[in-house]
Amino acid sequence: MTTNLIMLGITVVALFYIVTLYNHLVQLKHGVAKAWANIDVLLKQRHDELPKLVEVCKQYKQFEQQTLQRVIAARAQVQTAREGQDIAALGKAEGMLRMGLGNIFAVAEAYPELKANEHFSQLLSRVTGLENGIADRRELYNESVNIYNVGIEQFPAVLVANMFAYSEKQLLEFASAEKADVDMKTLFK
Repeated sequence: MTTNLIMLGITVVALFYIVTLYNHLVQLKHGVAKAWANIDVLLKQRHDELPKLVEVCKQYKQFEQQTLQRVIAARAQVQTAREGQDIAALGKAEGMLRMGLGNIFAVAEAYPELKANEHFSQLLSRVTGLENGIADRRELYNESVNIYNVGIEQFPAVLVANMFAYSEKQLLEFASAEKADVDMKTLFK
């Protein structure tokens, strides 16, 4: 009888521990999803602002069309990656888009009428604010992913994670070109 009670006690404690581990992993998984949702909202807002910015720039006929085309193409790639939640493709497309936006802002320096345009200034401010927000949210997302990935690899949580098919999440990393210094000479050629 005493042996049965001890075994029952051990089983209850083990079950409680497994449930606690499982609930912790669920919490980590939802933390990653929440962080992604925050990025997704900002990406969508920026996606909606970019055509307006391109249109304002197009009003200046001599504005570098190749720069605008690169931004439009990168915007489409970001949208496709965002909708598919393809983190690797999103990082690459984001790098291209950020380079294109940097080029627009640098080239705009050569157009005083464009810089003085109130609509352009408002859009520039809005897009810059969204870029800063995306950078902040990306940091939060990557931290959430890191905590999740560590959580599913630690023993004994790895046993529960494997049992319920929890898999590693990918960090949101931008292309190496995004991290490189901007070559100002090439922007004004």
